[in-house]
Amino acid sequence: MGIYSVELYLQVRLACADGMSQRAAAKRFNVSRDTVRKMLSFSSPPGYRRQSVPQRPKLDGFVAIIDGWLEGDRSVPRKQRHTAKRVFDRLRTEHGFTGGYTIIKDYIREREQRSREMFVPLAHPAGDAQADFGEALVEIGGVEQKAYFFALDLP
Repeated sequence: MGIYSVELYLQVRLACADGMSQRAAAKRFNVSRDTVRKMLSFSSPPGYRRQSVPQRPKLDGFVAIIDGWLEGDRSVPRKQRHTAKRVFDRLRTEHGFTGGYTIIKDYIREREQRSREMFVPLAHPAGDAQADFGEALVEIGGVEQKAYFFALDLP
């Protein structure tokens, strides 16, 4: 399957959703039936996908150190956390890192994307309620403990 525009994906998907057969869509948009089938299986065109994980031989020995620093940063104010530049400078001076800045920056960006908290907006019609149970780490009397909670949302 070649590279097709997002508009073509949308046109093919809308045509088939309106009742056009895959064969007719293939003929109308001048693509193969296999291409139409693949377009229907994706909501948007698939982007570039790496065949394998990028190799970072210069960074691999330092990943544990970087992760330790970044984990420690979770308990300090945002302005005092390590930036990619600060991590790069510390690795060079304290650990003899010989790699480049970009590899550090890319690793930190990728790590932040994996650990980012996600929030889903909650919406429901008036007169309905949403209830949920959960657990969280809280500090009670100076001691960090796991606490259980019940949440009830009334619009």
